[in-house]
Amino acid sequence: MKIRATAAIMECLLEQEVDTIFGYPGGTILNLYDELYRYQDRIRHVLTAHEQGAAHAADGYARSTGRVGVCFATSGPGATNLTTGIATAHLDSSPVVFITCNVGESLLGKDSFQEVDTTGIAMPITKATYLVRDPQTIPDVMRQAFAVAATGRPGPVLIDFLKNVTAPDVMIDYEFVPWNQNRACSSIQALASSHALKAPEPDQGDIDTLVDMIAQSERPLLICGGGVVRGKADQVFRKFAEKLDAPVAITVMGGGGFPGSHPLTTGMIGMHGSQASNVACAECDLLIAVGCRFSDRVALDPATFASQAKVVQIDIDRAEIDKNVLTDHHIIGSAKRVLTLLNEKMPQYDHTAWKEHILPMRAPSVAEDSPKLTPQQVLEVIRLQAPHDTIVATDVGQHQMWSIKYLHFDYPGQLLTSGGFGTMGFGLGAAIGAQMGNPDKRVVHVTGDGCFRMNCHELCTVEHYGLPIITVIFNNGTLGMVRQWQSLIYGKRYSETTLDRGPDFVKLAEAYGLKGFRVTDRAEMETAFAQALACGSGAVIDCVLDIDEMVRPMVAAGSPITDFLLKEGSK
Repeated sequence: MKIRATAAIMECLLEQEVDTIFGYPGGTILNLYDELYRYQDRIRHVLTAHEQGAAHAADGYARSTGRVGVCFATSGPGATNLTTGIATAHLDSSPVVFITCNVGESLLGKDSFQEVDTTGIAMPITKATYLVRDPQTIPDVMRQAFAVAATGRPGPVLIDFLKNVTAPDVMIDYEFVPWNQNRACSSIQALASSHALKAPEPDQGDIDTLVDMIAQSERPLLICGGGVVRGKADQVFRKFAEKLDAPVAITVMGGGGFPGSHPLTTGMIGMHGSQASNVACAECDLLIAVGCRFSDRVALDPATFASQAKVVQIDIDRAEIDKNVLTDHHIIGSAKRVLTLLNEKMPQYDHTAWKEHILPMRAPSVAEDSPKLTPQQVLEVIRLQAPHDTIVATDVGQHQMWSIKYLHFDYPGQLLTSGGFGTMGFGLGAAIGAQMGNPDKRVVHVTGDGCFRMNCHELCTVEHYGLPIITVIFNNGTLGMVRQWQSLIYGKRYSETTLDRGPDFVKLAEAYGLKGFRVTDRAEMETAFAQALACGSGAVIDCVLDIDEMVRPMVAAGSPITDFLLKEGSK
């Protein structure tokens, strides 16, 4: 049947069971927003304060729900404001479809008002980009975009429509195809045959080789990476870890892939990894990394990383194999499929002696008494008072490392954090997306005073939509992680890191119509957090911390993983 091109775009979103869009309108995308007005009873639109906030919200929605997020923005500065959010999703393999509109065909390439090569800019930080010039291709492009975003290793996709393509009088042929039938379409079948989309079937010989390697190992170590989370492989990973009976180290992106409270968990690995995880890495004889790309924050010195071990990498993306750390064996395939095959062939093991050596190195989980508020006290209050399934969104820096260290994440999508791109300002947008996608769960946004300033204007989104998000600010009056490096490596030359300026975060929260609290000790934190949980609306808790609080342990960049600059409990 013949329908408006813009209606076809909306219908394609409905095909994909999209119920929420995050975005910000502008001139070139007005035709699409005009159509969205007609669909407002079927598709909810969340208007953020800034396009970057919309990008992070769509990303947080995707990570927390396991579905594809959707974000709208206009041309020029609207589209370029998305780039930080697109890159954040790209580095962390989050499936988001970004839809922008550009100037009309007659104005393209003429430096027209708010014209920019959106697809060219986005190409290096997406799985695919589409510039739509022919309205008849809209259904195929939309279906392909969602297939690319969600299939294989997930990631962001951008579609840029020329404005004339979305003109109200443009009619195209369209037939509704439910998302679960999309892949019967010839265009989707053609895409599915490409390596970029297809999750390769693991080689049975590679599986057997690893089973033999495991049988010969006395000191195995597992690394739970982001691929376990993205691939929804948490249950089979847990079964594998328990059959292997080995310590499990968790990367930043692996949070939620293996229960943080599990007896086999050794905590984070890498630059701020626990002593248990880093020593286990140095002393193991077999290292099995699942969905982990061995970034420079994990394998700080590739030459010495797991030097006593046979290194095995399991990943869906062939490009990640041997990119950062040379492997002794690897298996290409989805984490879920590979681990399922391994579980079928592997017997139950008992590595008691190895566990008794490593697991006692784990740090105590209870916060020490202190008259001054400490990061561990703040996080312990959150852990004890918030519901067990609370979703936590963080920004980047000291508070991020403390959160991953002291909070337990037990399911995929419970931790939302920018691991690859390290995006300050990610957390509040991600929390908004998570709350929209999970209305029955509590969402806590943990941030630093430096990060919060970057996107604190999204408090207006929290207030307008009545979202009960609790923002907890680790306010130490500095760019904490950068100051920590300056303290330890740069001779205490604190160049431009002290944040001796406004705003008053409590007054800022109140200006946006939200509850604001300032706390200076644990008792005040307990009272404020309980009140924030009970108030039924958004709240901001300003936690006053010492400027010289540090994340412990710490290993310097480029150093062997056990060369600690700071050890656990050091002063």
